[in-house]
Amino acid sequence: MKTIATDKAPAAIGPYSQAQVIGNLVFTSGQIGIDPATGLLAEGVEAQANQVFKNLTALLEAAGSGMNKVVKTTVFIKDMNDFGKINEIYAQYFTEPFPARSCVEVARLPKDTLIECEVIAEL
Repeated sequence: MKTIATDKAPAAIGPYSQAQVIGNLVFTSGQIGIDPATGLLAEGVEAQANQVFKNLTALLEAAGSGMNKVVKTTVFIKDMNDFGKINEIYAQYFTEPFPARSCVEVARLPKDTLIECEVIAEL
């Protein structure tokens, strides 16, 4: 197992790794819309979603993978009414064949963010 760490994604805010590689798979921790350069949470669901996927891109690149190699995503959202907006942004970061996905509405996310996403990708 290999731990992935990059300053191009937010540092872990608890006792976990940004990502782990085992075999030919990369498992990321859930990413929220924090800009790693400023440490600030983006404002609004669209800005947060874009930052989430930028952070995931950075983690995957640090591991030697990429968004085109994602096989599974899990998306957590604060309000299912934002599903359409998030889907539009999601589609900008993934191409066909799209990864398998779960998307669930949750009561609360870290730092009261509106979206969090984790991925599993091939190397």
